[in-house]
Amino acid sequence: MPRPALSTIDVQLIRAADLKPVPWKNGSGITREIAAQPPGAAFDAFSWRVSMADVAQAGPFSVFEGIDRIIVVRRGGAMVMNNTATGARHILRPGEPLRFPGEASIEAELPDGPIQDFNLMWRRGRAAGRLDVRRSGQRLSLDQGSAVLHCAEGAYRIAAPDAGIAYVLEEGDSLRLTLPEAATLGLGIEPLQEGAILLDCRIGAASAAAGRLSI
Repeated sequence: MPRPALSTIDVQLIRAADLKPVPWKNGSGITREIAAQPPGAAFDAFSWRVSMADVAQAGPFSVFEGIDRIIVVRRGGAMVMNNTATGARHILRPGEPLRFPGEASIEAELPDGPIQDFNLMWRRGRAAGRLDVRRSGQRLSLDQGSAVLHCAEGAYRIAAPDAGIAYVLEEGDSLRLTLPEAATLGLGIEPLQEGAILLDCRIGAASAAAGRLSI
């Protein structure tokens, strides 16, 4: 199979310094959108969205009807997530992804003080997503759809020489890649510091087989 040319792959480097703070949907905190489809879509209109959020105090999560979410603490200590409808309680430790439905009634506690989290959200029936935490050098295989690679800690080198892709992501930076139908791409990732963490988000077409998790 011929290797994809750079012209067939949409690549966008998103620097942390360029992210604009806006209020949460419920107004109780600050979020910074990294990428969304369609770009800049409102909270009730996106097919998928990747963002960071500052959680400075205990309180309720925003409710997103029809949305599935994956959340990871990327800075700070643990966050305790309480489902007020079911009584379930989950301790979310840094670097551990948790998937849950956006309709869940969640109250957060911050036993170790303020945190910053990373969110991947997608609208059921329009898209499906997954998130993997990378802590080592490896080769990733990308195919049709979108990928958002986010450096949560340290620095990472991202490279696909045959496609003309070569970037260094510092902490808070992201790289969005969109591949057209039938395209594939091998992408090398290399940590440049001990303890570096890369969050690997993939978003594609909706899948009826995707399971739903809750707390």
